Amino acid sequence: MARWTVFESLAGYRRQWLRPDILAGLTVWAVLVPEGLAYASIAGVPPVVGLYAAIPSLVLYALAGSSRHLVVGPMSATAALSAAIITPIAGADGGRYIALSAGLAIATGLLGLVAGAIRLGFVAAFISEPVLKGFIVGLALTIIIGQVPKLLGIDKTAGDFFDQLWGVLTGLGDLHWQTALVGFLSLAVVIGLKRWLPLVPGSLLAVLLGIAAVSVLGLDDRGVDIVGHIDAGLPSVGLPGGVAFGDYLDLLGPAAGVLLIGFAEGLGAAKTYAAKQGYQVDPNRELVGLGAANLGAGLASGMVVNGSLSKTAVNGSAGAKTQVSGLVVAGLTVLTLLFLTGLFEKLPEATLAGVVIAAVIELVDFPALRRLYRVWTVRLGGIYGKAARTDFTAAAAAMIGVLVFDTLPGLLIGIGISILLLVYRSSRPHIVPVVRSGTLWLDADRHPDLPRRPDLLVVRVESGLYFANADYVRDRVEQLCTDRTRLVVLDAETSPTIDVTAAMMLSDLRDSLGRRRIDFRIARYIGQFGDELGTAIPQDMAIAVFATVTDAVADLPETPASSDC
Repeated sequence: MARWTVFESLAGYRRQWLRPDILAGLTVWAVLVPEGLAYASIAGVPPVVGLYAAIPSLVLYALAGSSRHLVVGPMSATAALSAAIITPIAGADGGRYIALSAGLAIATGLLGLVAGAIRLGFVAAFISEPVLKGFIVGLALTIIIGQVPKLLGIDKTAGDFFDQLWGVLTGLGDLHWQTALVGFLSLAVVIGLKRWLPLVPGSLLAVLLGIAAVSVLGLDDRGVDIVGHIDAGLPSVGLPGGVAFGDYLDLLGPAAGVLLIGFAEGLGAAKTYAAKQGYQVDPNRELVGLGAANLGAGLASGMVVNGSLSKTAVNGSAGAKTQVSGLVVAGLTVLTLLFLTGLFEKLPEATLAGVVIAAVIELVDFPALRRLYRVWTVRLGGIYGKAARTDFTAAAAAMIGVLVFDTLPGLLIGIGISILLLVYRSSRPHIVPVVRSGTLWLDADRHPDLPRRPDLLVVRVESGLYFANADYVRDRVEQLCTDRTRLVVLDAETSPTIDVTAAMMLSDLRDSLGRRRIDFRIARYIGQFGDELGTAIPQDMAIAVFATVTDAVADLPETPASSDC
């Protein structure tokens, strides 16, 4: 087991890295402050809670994490999950809502520390990239529709995505034009600068312009909602009041979902920049870093946090070398809480909504879903039928699940559909008749010009053999045999594994074919296939095994070639 050290990214620090790290920290701070305020509003807590969470999470991730570039803080996905989890528990009690949000961060942090300690980093592999893509698209759409009422100055409708969409459409008659103007201008500033002047922190500029507009034009007196009072100073540290031990137990299950999503998103960002800079990240250490960050955020009256792809991209493009940039961001956020909270009290809610929408709109990646849909061929369709578009189906299931059933159920639906389709496809593997071409044995369907022997059937199973596909394989091989077949050879090179059920199936298949006066042999078994087959079948039931297909058919008398199978 590798030895872990604290502040690993600072090992061998060089003096010339200080300037780029400080500049990167300043740049990330300009993005993190307005987005932290915005994501706190997604979570349903006061905007300042986003800043409370950012400080300890940045410091503790730098201490425990393995990435030199990952920026940890409040994010849209986990913020939305937090709101979905806490709302039914807290009800209309605002104080309890805030306390439980911090409690959820603590529960998530403890789970992350335990998961990292027992090395559960491999779990991220169970969330496929298409499932994560569909989940993020659905989540982004849900966040956007939830922010539109603030953008337009209309009442928000409760319910799923479609309920909220209908509420927006029916509420357009009550649109507050000054609010809508501020919101759309803020949105235009952020998107426009991101496209044409990406080095300018558009979110910060939009926030400053919104604050200036309220201060100069008195927009708050004209019905434009503003953030309002923000408590200056640093947060209180300790367990949130009013959260009992039983509440933490109730939050552990939902916290596992928050941890899973935050870990998958953060690990993806960390790996992206580690690959660019030529170093490795440790998934287990990332769990520990994420756990420590969430634990610190919860103990500092904050909310759940995770690694941010967008802010990590800002950090990397600004020239960050190590987690010193994250420590700089934490220090600047402390200064913001001490001296600049009064500035943000005049921030229009519509501007905050515009910042949120601009931050997540690029995640509505329908072109990626279209690319997944196009991963299909006539041959794949013929083999797997409707299950041929496995990745697109899983992505669509996750997206629709989020839109209809909420965030965590949507993710679980996507993962479940993905695993179900994987099992279905592995239970119906492609069984390929092969024909000889010189010293090679090639797919007969792809080479219809090659002659076939009517008395010989050589097949490959493009899958490991196990209990779920054993009967299908046996039935399919028997179907491929004709009255003229005298020898069946299983070319096992494409079947790396086999279990006891499948091994006994091959023995039964040998006997079944024998009753039809057809010999059955195995060629080119490799690795685990040979180990399992040799120990699963008794010696007196052993199947003839050959090193090559050519050896397996060597004693078969020559017959005229035929185009029939």
